[in-house]
Amino acid sequence: MQYGVYEVKKNIISLIKTKIFHYPARLIRYPVYLRNKKNIIFSKGFTCGYNCRIESIKDKEVCGCIKFGINVKIGDYVHISSAELVEIKSNVLIASHVFISDLDHGKYKGEFQSSPLSIPSERKIYSKPVCIEENVWIGENVTILKGVTIGKGSIIAANTLVNKNVPENCIFAGNPGRVIKVYKEDNQKWECPRK
Repeated sequence: MQYGVYEVKKNIISLIKTKIFHYPARLIRYPVYLRNKKNIIFSKGFTCGYNCRIESIKDKEVCGCIKFGINVKIGDYVHISSAELVEIKSNVLIASHVFISDLDHGKYKGEFQSSPLSIPSERKIYSKPVCIEENVWIGENVTILKGVTIGKGSIIAANTLVNKNVPENCIFAGNPGRVIKVYKEDNQKWECPRK
């Protein structure tokens, strides 16, 4: 990929800052917003685009952790928020404008649900870990909600809402998302699942 002079200059500055402040990451492009950086674990080869927001929520009741495996690449304007654990394993590719969160402000099913009369920012935080396994590709504008595991080798199509677990080696698309294709080892092709 060829960059203009201005872009090369910005990347050099970001590279220097990355090596000083975010080792062992490969390149963190500035501006970037990191909240509670000590709870964000970068690994070798981590690369992110501009204007990413990666935040570990910490207060008297919760303390989030975000772990990146080796060679994770995320695009511009990605927002990752954790009050418990968001783990993104090795060789994951995330496009721009993706939102990943392991938390909700308030409880909206089961016993003791939150009232709409309460102030949303003051509602109790409820969380469930998110895990994105190896070799996953996440498309543009995807939203991944709490408690979700995305299986190895899967592809999440652009604009998908992921609110349930995704099996390995499938293409998952829609709002809410569903499996639309599965990779078949025997013929090495992506095929529609049988109904």
